[in-house]
Amino acid sequence: MKKLDVIVWILLVIGGINWGLVGLFDFNLVAAIFNPVSTVLTRIIYVIVGLTAIYELVEAKAMAQRWCMRVREHGESKGAETA
Repeated sequence: MKKLDVIVWILLVIGGINWGLVGLFDFNLVAAIFNPVSTVLTRIIYVIVGLTAIYELVEAKAMAQRWCMRVREHGESKGAETA
């Protein structure tokens, strides 16, 4: 599940960078990369990024708990090793 969290985070960063470029420079990086290949592929990428944003909204609390739990477990095991 944590691998999915990382993939979602990466896709959201890519989407955010793309929107920033559109807003600042009127340059759509996704379209520039994939339009020569296929406009359908470009639309699929937009849908995937949109779905990751919805996933993030729905799962944000659960993801935070998963990552905090991992940090606590990792910290406790490190403390046990030094004791």
